[in-house]
Amino acid sequence: MNKNTTPAFTLIELLVVISIIAILALLAGPAITQALTKGQMTGTMNNARQLYLAGFQMATDGAANSNSAYSWPGDDPALTSLDAYCSKLVANDYLKAGDVQKILNAPGANCNVTVAPGPPASVTIAGKSALKVYKLKEVDAANTIFSVTSNYAYNAPLDTTKVPFGDKGFIVIRKGGDASVYRKNEATQSGWNNDPDKFAAAIGRLPGDSTDDAASALTNP
Repeated sequence: MNKNTTPAFTLIELLVVISIIAILALLAGPAITQALTKGQMTGTMNNARQLYLAGFQMATDGAANSNSAYSWPGDDPALTSLDAYCSKLVANDYLKAGDVQKILNAPGANCNVTVAPGPPASVTIAGKSALKVYKLKEVDAANTIFSVTSNYAYNAPLDTTKVPFGDKGFIVIRKGGDASVYRKNEATQSGWNNDPDKFAAAIGRLPGDSTDDAASALTNP
């Protein structure tokens, strides 16, 4: 009786298969990494939008009720730090204490948020916040920047050492509520044909049309 047998792989055939798998994995690696980073940035953008919505609602309530205590961060001289701004949002119930911890963290940017219940509630931020908030005012236009990821400084190249995301990209959310993810070649005017108007139309403007990123932002751990 004859038995049909399936020949085994030879060593050479096995090595060829392993080599093909290794090449495919090597080719797929950057795409997988890019997709992972994009997903992380989308999550951080959603966190920035949650912070924006809290700030927008507080400023809207203040304007509707002529209450200057509820304002955009730049309209309150007492708000010089991200801690102080988050404290105001939590104290007035526009954000929950647990929300702040989630919102301000992202891959590589780890901060610890401590909330003293008060009243009024007080937020203390230690470590590195994933988001930077600007001293936005009621008089600023809709394309004025409310917040960016902390790896970005206005019209400056991205730095691989800055968190979150290094030079992989950055996030911007503007006063009008629109938010976008940008690539590293879009961080400066040179990525927009050295046209300052195109750059400002795409990225936005700092409060008061300033060009000084550090002076325009709330101090940030």
